[in-house]
Amino acid sequence: MLKQYCREKCEIIDQALAKFIPGENVYPPILFEAMRYSLFAGGKRLRPIMLMAAADAVGGAGIHYLNVACGLEMIHTYSLIHDDLPAMDDDDYRRGKLTSHKVFGEGMAILAGDALLTAAFTTMLSQPSVPPAVVLKVLGEISTAAGANGMIGGQVIDLSSEGKTIDLETVKLMHQGKTGALFEAALRAGAQLAGAVEWQVAALTEYAQQFGLAFQITDDILDVTGSQEKIGKPVGSDIRNSKATYVTLYSLEEAKRMACQSVDSALSALSQFGTEADVLRKMVRSLLTRDS
Repeated sequence: MLKQYCREKCEIIDQALAKFIPGENVYPPILFEAMRYSLFAGGKRLRPIMLMAAADAVGGAGIHYLNVACGLEMIHTYSLIHDDLPAMDDDDYRRGKLTSHKVFGEGMAILAGDALLTAAFTTMLSQPSVPPAVVLKVLGEISTAAGANGMIGGQVIDLSSEGKTIDLETVKLMHQGKTGALFEAALRAGAQLAGAVEWQVAALTEYAQQFGLAFQITDDILDVTGSQEKIGKPVGSDIRNSKATYVTLYSLEEAKRMACQSVDSALSALSQFGTEADVLRKMVRSLLTRDS
């Protein structure tokens, strides 16, 4: 049921992304080729799907907010291109394919990431059928989530912490920015675009925070227990890069317990919602059995 739902939404998102980032009659063609290479490299489209699911949960129609949803995916993809660079995590593979800088070179990979980030805001600003004030509020939150007080800030903590001993609070702060910020922005965006009331936005914000935590913990677990074939990149990279994770700070079993606790908290945050939030419930439960 969830897999079918996600497949259908992925098809819709991919069709929209192909229009926003075309592959023909563009200049310079190498730049658009590099942008599309990473954008269509097999991502799960989790953030745009969650935006649409949040809109559905508050009584809206998520399909109406594709522009903002696709913008979020562009921001996420840009972050992956830059994260894989030699100066960052220095990864050769992403989603089972060579990373952008291995195919197009470091300079073009940087520029492709930059172009996706800027295209994201052009795309989101063109969101139809929503009051401009709401669109601007949502974009303000998304830009904060993607910037120094969100994703970029988390990346800075990650980069500056390699080879160092850091405490749990620093790890949480790092992942709240690096991973959790865009999840929270996606859920809040979907709710606000669909005209959610205050308690709905607050509940979905709590859900997003717990989802992001569970996602990161299970990501750390997969780096130890997963297979390269399924996760699409070499396992054990956190240990090789001397990164602090929930597994290295505690233990594999403790990390699994913490993931279960976060999933339970996310489900509790949805307690006031009815069946309209079942997709979100299934999404967070699926984290405990994910293999990629």
